[in-house]
Amino acid sequence: MTPLLADPAPGLLRAAPIDPSGHTMSRERLLRYLEIKVHHLIQDQEWDSIRVIGGYDRTAVVSRYEKTGKLFNIERPTAEVHGRDLIVKAFPGADYVQHYALIIATYLAMTGRPDGTVTYQPPEQEECRTALHALDLQLDGDLVIVGWGLQYLAPENGVWTRGRGYAWQRTEVAGRRVVYLGFLHSIWGDVAGRVVARLAELGAGDVVYVGKVGSLIPGIEPNTWLATGNTSLVRGAMVSWDDFFGEYAAAEEGVQSGLHVSSPSILLENRDWLLQHTASYAFVDPEIGPMGAAARQAEIGFGYLHVISNNLAAHYPADLSNERHRDVLRQRAVLVDRIRTIITGRLTSSPTRTLGESR
Repeated sequence: MTPLLADPAPGLLRAAPIDPSGHTMSRERLLRYLEIKVHHLIQDQEWDSIRVIGGYDRTAVVSRYEKTGKLFNIERPTAEVHGRDLIVKAFPGADYVQHYALIIATYLAMTGRPDGTVTYQPPEQEECRTALHALDLQLDGDLVIVGWGLQYLAPENGVWTRGRGYAWQRTEVAGRRVVYLGFLHSIWGDVAGRVVARLAELGAGDVVYVGKVGSLIPGIEPNTWLATGNTSLVRGAMVSWDDFFGEYAAAEEGVQSGLHVSSPSILLENRDWLLQHTASYAFVDPEIGPMGAAARQAEIGFGYLHVISNNLAAHYPADLSNERHRDVLRQRAVLVDRIRTIITGRLTSSPTRTLGESR
């Protein structure tokens, strides 16, 4: 069989592995991070070619390293075997496809295997938009809370209604209709921005994103602080949005507020990258900036309240390679409870807006 990549198609890009010696994570921790991400078919055997594309396909081979023990963000890219060639299907998004290709190439290089076989094909914009058409909710000015830890933020006795790749439940807090929305797949990077755009189309009044963010400030110990803000550096441009939290969250104990920088992949956050950003920015993640930009474009409110999960500027015992450790989970449970209290306090302290009222 002729390898899939014998004659690379137009738009097909090579995924060059990063240099582990220059990354902000130590070599050992970086490899451990990669090992919990890479599909088992890649870890178990060698391939003549590996191509990463956009595609949400749960009928393909599911990785045995998918996360368990939680409701959301459990699905990882799937794989389709073509003889000695492998097609890896990541949920359609330019950042996610690139990120996962870098993960694979770097893993292969670090384990002494050929890495020049890895390519990726950025999905078309229309394909990315179409992938979220399955998201269909009846919203009328609702606050939609998206992201991580939702099973602990939503009412304990609430019922999750399931759609294709997502689930949601509705409640009311201080007279405001609130929808908790979780995705089974990752909404990495630009995918998250399209989620906000889609929610605005469906009638959302505000979107709050709860997740995890990296700190660029040396003294911030992971899993002990929350992060918030209203401005992000997105592809070289500063973007600010109508902040759902206003000054409320930043004034709360245990919350850091600062400028955020959006990065398409953790693999690109090396020490040179850190040196360029650490003086001006406090936090980094892939989603906040695209989400804030989409909310600004749609003229709806947006806010984030994140657990600071790792620190790029200083080494601490906890980082992205050991997130499933019992002590980390215990610390984060305390912070999730704090997030719920702050969101409730924000809704209680502010009068409910009349539906359709301009912001």
